[in-house]
Amino acid sequence: MKPLQISPETAVKLAEQLNVPLEHLMHMPQHILLQKIAELAKNASPGDGTESK
Repeated sequence: MKPLQISPETAVKLAEQLNVPLEHLMHMPQHILLQKIAELAKNASPGDGTESK
């Protein structure tokens, strides 16, 4: 499995958001990472002011 194709800045921010070590994030399967990002987005959306009226 090859490392994720994301920028170093994005990798650092994601590792912080997901509370995982950077090395763990870079070797995480893509489908797992996408699932975790979706969970972050779902948890962040209720109060972020982007919902339409």
